[in-house]
Amino acid sequence: MITHGKSTKKGHVEILFSLPAHVGPVSVVGDFNGWDPFAHPMRLGTDGQYSVAVAMPKGKAYAFRYLGEGGHWFDEEAVCEYDERGAILRTPTPARRAAVAKTASTKTATKTARAKTRLA
Repeated sequence: MITHGKSTKKGHVEILFSLPAHVGPVSVVGDFNGWDPFAHPMRLGTDGQYSVAVAMPKGKAYAFRYLGEGGHWFDEEAVCEYDERGAILRTPTPARRAAVAKTASTKTATKTARAKTRLA
């Protein structure tokens, strides 16, 4: 399971990867860590889940997979997008960029409405 967490001051968002304990020791690997299996090992918590939090830049797409014991690779089942590298995770767009886009579309709509009024 993937959960988007809090935003950081550096324009990143915390992504929490979690899997049930029965999968055994696992690392999450992908574009965000150079596919390094030692960069983000998941730890077994008191809740019976293996998990790790990874801070990633907002507004980006990353391919990733899980690497289990014995070199067993597997994908996140809850992700809807995949490519030849694995599952694709899209981090949320920064609020500022989204607000700018919304403002731009509002201005365009206002200009269009004014132009239609003048023509009528």
